Amino acid sequence: MTDFLHEHAEQVSQAAARIRGHVRRTPTLTTDLDAALRLKPECFQVTGSFKPRGAFNAILSLVARDSRPRGVIAVSSGNHAQAVALAASTVGVPALVLIPEDANPAKVAATRALGAEVIQQGITFANREQRLREVMAERGFVLVHPFDDWDVIHGQGTAARELLQDAQDLEVVAAPLGGGGLLSGTAISAKRHRPTIRVVGVEPAVADDGYRSWRSGSIQTLTASPSTLADGVRTTAIGSRNFEAMFEHGLVDQVVTVSEEEIAGAVRLAWSRLHLALEPTGALPLAAYLAGKLPKGRAGLIFSGGNANLQTVATLLK
Repeated sequence: MTDFLHEHAEQVSQAAARIRGHVRRTPTLTTDLDAALRLKPECFQVTGSFKPRGAFNAILSLVARDSRPRGVIAVSSGNHAQAVALAASTVGVPALVLIPEDANPAKVAATRALGAEVIQQGITFANREQRLREVMAERGFVLVHPFDDWDVIHGQGTAARELLQDAQDLEVVAAPLGGGGLLSGTAISAKRHRPTIRVVGVEPAVADDGYRSWRSGSIQTLTASPSTLADGVRTTAIGSRNFEAMFEHGLVDQVVTVSEEEIAGAVRLAWSRLHLALEPTGALPLAAYLAGKLPKGRAGLIFSGGNANLQTVATLLK
């Protein structure tokens, strides 16, 4: 085991202990799709996605270092926003979140309900990083990045850690790939569990920067935010820490892409047959499984969340 993997796997273990009591240990489910298949439904997590794992680890770690931080700030289309809002309110730290104007209204409302201040007017995917720097300078708040942050990565890795404790004989683990926070943490936990396990990232074909980064060996950036049903992975590039873990250290074995039609089909099957209320992003690993794009072997699928736009789901279910 490399020093890198040993160090970061130990940090995932510490994160699991740190966030225990603040997040749920979501179940590992069987399914009649395949007796050997295992499902990790983070739609059952607090706030409806895996994101509180990383947010709580980052904010609890921050408070341990600085007992009186002025506040935390984040940029998010919704799930990370809710997670930061919840974690910050739990420890009594102010939270401010920049959310693009076209984000899922339900996610925006949930973020505000959890106590965070939301700035949305004039925020777009194109200008949000610039606006973030401006507001950080004005307020003096500490950034909780949605994926390019080791504390966040280690927190996200606790989902796969639980999955592999419950299903120790898995040969393949698949997770969605956006900025790389969940997949980086998943890969660290999986390779610590067994070096031969195959770790696969799944992203939309119209948002294939991760696939191209894996193939090229360097971070590839999309020219614009992609239009995809999977709104949780509309990042234009993976983070540098995520690239380091996933590809420089070879912890991710493969990245596969799925079409919008395959994503839609996976959502329909999740809601109608699995009885799991997944959002399209959460259904990405299921889409890859159904399309036969995962390696052979006993597989575990990490479903990242269930905060779906109900109008979108209603259209898909028709």
